[in-house]
Amino acid sequence: MTITQFFAILRARWKLSVSIFVGVLVAVLAVSLLLPKKYTAVASVVLDAKPDPLSAVFFNGSLSPGYVQTQIDVIQSDRVAYKVVKLLKLAENPEIRKQWEEGGKEGSIEQWLAAQFSRGMDVKPGRESNVINITYKAPNPRSAAALANAFVQAYLEVNLELRTDPAKQYSSYFETRSKEAREALAVARSKVSEFQKAKGIIATDERLDVESSRLNDLSTQLVAAQSLQADSNSRERQAVSTAGSQMSEVLNNPVVAGLQADLARTEAKLQELNARYGEAHPSVIESKANIAELKKKIDAETKKVTTSVGVSNSINAQRVGELRANLEAQRDKVLKMKAVREEGQVLVQDAENAQRNYDLVVQRLNQSSLESQATQTNVSQLTQAVPPTEPSSPQLFLNTVVGVFVGVLLGVAAALLLELNDRRVRSADDVVQAIGVPVLGVMPAPNARRLFRATHANQLMQKRLLGQSGTATKGA
Repeated sequence: MTITQFFAILRARWKLSVSIFVGVLVAVLAVSLLLPKKYTAVASVVLDAKPDPLSAVFFNGSLSPGYVQTQIDVIQSDRVAYKVVKLLKLAENPEIRKQWEEGGKEGSIEQWLAAQFSRGMDVKPGRESNVINITYKAPNPRSAAALANAFVQAYLEVNLELRTDPAKQYSSYFETRSKEAREALAVARSKVSEFQKAKGIIATDERLDVESSRLNDLSTQLVAAQSLQADSNSRERQAVSTAGSQMSEVLNNPVVAGLQADLARTEAKLQELNARYGEAHPSVIESKANIAELKKKIDAETKKVTTSVGVSNSINAQRVGELRANLEAQRDKVLKMKAVREEGQVLVQDAENAQRNYDLVVQRLNQSSLESQATQTNVSQLTQAVPPTEPSSPQLFLNTVVGVFVGVLLGVAAALLLELNDRRVRSADDVVQAIGVPVLGVMPAPNARRLFRATHANQLMQKRLLGQSGTATKGA
C-alpha cells in the first residue's frame, strides 16, 4: 500500500474514522471527569551512612542497594501498617468499626485497616541516593498527608524496635550471665582467701624469696665448710704421720719455737762441754738431761698441736654435717613453699580469669543495655508530607492526549480493516495494479468542480488524443 492509497482510504472513510475518534475522546473525557479525584502526598526519609556510636558498626560511604531494598520491604511490611493503625487509633473509631462489621470481613479490624492502608501507599528509592520516598494516594488531601506522615512515623518506630529488641534480648541474656560470672568470681576469691588462711602464704608473699636466699646462703656455707674440712682432714693425716713436726701449726707455735731454740742452744752447749770435758763430766750429763727434757716438752707440745688439728677436723666435719642437714631441711622447706605457692597461683589465676570473664560480661551488658535504650537510629525523616493543593489523578490533560492518540489509532485501524474487507478502486494506480493496463484518462466525477482551466498544452494533448481516436475509427 502506497501513501497515496492510504490517504485515499482515509479520505473515503473519514466519517467512520472521525466518529471513532470523537467517541474515544468523549469517552476518555467523560471517564476523567467522572472518576473521583485523588491526592498524593509525599514524605521522605534518609538513611545515614555514618558509623553507629553505640554498636560501632561502620558502614561504607554509601549504603548497599540490598540494605536500601530491605528498608523498603520493612516499610511495606504488615508490621508498619499495624503500627499506623495503632498510631492513628482508627480501630477505636465507632464509624470505622461499624463499616468493618457490616462488611463481614474475616480477621481483626486492625488487619482490615492495615490492608486498606497498604493499597494506597507506595515506596520508591531515590536515584543514586540514600533517600526513600513514601507516597500515599487518598481522596482527601489531608488524609493523604496524614497517612504518609503516619507511615513515616511508624517506620521510624519499627526501625527503632528492630534495633532495640535484639539488644533487649542480649541485655537479658548478659544480665543472667553477669550473675553467674559474679557468683563464680565470689567462689574463686573465697577459695583464695581460705587457702591463704590455711597455708599462710599467697602468690605475692616474700617469704619464699627469703627462704630461697637462705637456702643459697646455706649452700655457700656448706661449700666453704667442706673446703675447710678437706684442709683439716689433710692436716690431720699429716699430724698422724711422722711428718707432724713439720706442720705449719707446729712450726708456727711460739711454745714449740721457744723449746726448739732452747734445744738448739743446749745441744750446742753439750757439744762444747763434751769436747772440753768428755762425756763423764757432770755438766755434760746435765746438758744431756736438759736436752732429753726439752725433747719431751717439744714432743708434748707437738702432740698438743696435732691433737688440736684433729679436734679442728672433727669440728669441721661436724659443721659440714650440720650444714648439710640444714641445707636439706631448707631445700625441703623451699620445695614445699613452692608447691604451696604454685597451688596458690592456680587459685589466684582462677580468680583473675573469673574477674576478666565478669568484666567482659559486664561490658557487653552495659553495651547492650545502652543499645536497648537507644532512641535514635540511622534513619531520619527528611521531609514531612503536606496536604497537596492539586489532585494527582485523574490527569485531564494527559488523559486527553492519550485519548487523542488512541482515537486516531482506532479510527485509522477501523478504516483500514473495513477497506481490507471491502476493497474498492480509489485511484488510477488501483486500476493499473488490478488489470495491468495503462490509464489513458480520468473522467471527473459528475459533481466535481473544475479546479483548473485547460492550458494550451492540455488543449494540444486533447486534440492529439481526439485525432488519434478519429483516425482509428476511420480505419476501422
